[in-house]
Amino acid sequence: MRRFITFPYRLHRRHPRWIAPLRLEQKKIFNPGKNKFLQHCEYALFLLLEGKRVIGRIAAFVNHVANEYWQEQIGFFGHYECIDDRDAASLLLKKAEEWLRDRKMRTMRGPWNFVSQDFGLIVEGYELAPTVLSSWNPPYYNKQLLQFGLSKARDMLVYNCDISRGYVIPQRFVDFTERIADRYQVHIRPLDMKNLIADARTIVRLTNISLSRNWGFYPIAEEEAEDIAADLKPIVHPEAVLIAEIDGKPIGYILAIPDVNHLLKNSHGRLGPLTLLRLLVGIKSLNRYRIWAMGIVPEYQKKGISILLFKRLNEVLAPRRVYVEANWVLEDNALMNNALRQLQFDLVKRYRVYEKELIN
Repeated sequence: MRRFITFPYRLHRRHPRWIAPLRLEQKKIFNPGKNKFLQHCEYALFLLLEGKRVIGRIAAFVNHVANEYWQEQIGFFGHYECIDDRDAASLLLKKAEEWLRDRKMRTMRGPWNFVSQDFGLIVEGYELAPTVLSSWNPPYYNKQLLQFGLSKARDMLVYNCDISRGYVIPQRFVDFTERIADRYQVHIRPLDMKNLIADARTIVRLTNISLSRNWGFYPIAEEEAEDIAADLKPIVHPEAVLIAEIDGKPIGYILAIPDVNHLLKNSHGRLGPLTLLRLLVGIKSLNRYRIWAMGIVPEYQKKGISILLFKRLNEVLAPRRVYVEANWVLEDNALMNNALRQLQFDLVKRYRVYEKELIN
């Protein structure tokens, strides 16, 4: 397990765009006692060795909760890392394919990792460093998957805006959203840290209702709200997590988190005294954010609530002259893509999930 976890640190250590995730957090990902995702999955981890040297790794798994919800037999591969060698890549992917075939899966899909919203390979935007809770890969990974016979399943888009470089929300949306707020009597409030678990449960419920038709979605168990709350508590700025309510009933939310990756550069994934001090001191004043999630219940979609949430978030963050990245917007999510384009966010990165039919 140690070799599986540490391989990427050796493989990518000299690349200027790779930011090493905290090793402590990586250990949690592969621990079923600390990662509830693994408790409803059947999985296997594989290392590829050349002599005694690790040259690749891959995870193969079946997510029984997702397959039951989709009524499909989809097997996944993830946590893919490999040297730039076609034969090495083929050996890894073939092993994952064989494992999935043995479990009667009809489709092989990935990369799809053991972490929420961590899937796909970068196909555009390699020059940008990864933001918090997002991954990075060298360009040749895409070539390896295509050579193995995998093809595009879906793309996820990444947008950004940078207030320090002059971004201003278009005035017409300022006027429009004020009318929306008045018409529907929308009240928007920040995350309540004193009732963090209750608000986390609200976000989980809203996510399950609002994203039920999205590709790749399956319901999040409400019990996972406690884990979400525990993950958010050390890093979240409550004023950047907004919940929209009408007559006291939650109808939507937007969740932006500080990009702590910006503080982890040159840490090599180790939480030493200097890195810990940098996190403790720097997290309060960070001016880089990732919009990690957003959801609007169906009856209030296409009514301008999403733009109202963006506008209120902008009001909160603009005084800090922030850089904001909105991650993993499905390419066929017309509602969200149109909103971001109208708000004049820039399309800066594209992730891709691949798949391959398995004929048994």
